[in-house]
Amino acid sequence: MIVIYGIKEHLNPVKAQLFEVIHGCMQSVLGMSENKGAHRFIPMDAEDFYYPGGRTPTYTVIGINTMQGRAPETQKALIKELFNRIESVVGISPVDVEVTLK
Repeated sequence: MIVIYGIKEHLNPVKAQLFEVIHGCMQSVLGMSENKGAHRFIPMDAEDFYYPGGRTPTYTVIGINTMQGRAPETQKALIKELFNRIESVVGISPVDVEVTLK
């Protein structure tokens, strides 16, 4: 499952794009099937979503639960692909994207 957090005014308008980008990256890098898109969006009020300095209100956190045993190179490739495609398709800078793999 994938959980995406962000400030609701910025997250809600791009949910569909983020879903497509994230799921596309999961397919291309990890070989995930087309019908395995289990994403949960958590739009938050700005006063409840603290984020690091140097970031903008578009700051978005993506938590990905993966199966054990993924090679570090595969994990790095997934994160790199997410940063690249989120920036090019959705317009969120990599500095405003945090990806955690569990």
